[in-house]
Amino acid sequence: MKMTIHPMAGDLTVISLEGRLDIQGADAIDDQFAFATTTKPKRIVVDLSQVVFMASIGIRTLFTAARAQTARGGRIVLAAPTEMVNKVLLTAGVDQLMPIFDSVELACTALESA
Repeated sequence: MKMTIHPMAGDLTVISLEGRLDIQGADAIDDQFAFATTTKPKRIVVDLSQVVFMASIGIRTLFTAARAQTARGGRIVLAAPTEMVNKVLLTAGVDQLMPIFDSVELACTALESA
């Protein structure tokens, strides 16, 4: 699993994930992802367009970060999941805590207007 952080204007950050968000992938990014999502940025878009597999441990990684960011008054949204990853997210009810957008651009626009 590869993670890239893209600081944007203001307090908006896009975090791009690439690879498999399974146990090995989550282990590879958990500390860095937790740090990136609980420090300075308050509006975070997680780009899932390059995530090819999502396991429950990956969902835990996303939920943990979203809860922490919400407690700080911030917000995390998900963007551009593949069809398979989107199905997993919806089945797990992830969209109840974190909105899912079809593209990074739509997610950024939604956070900028929030």
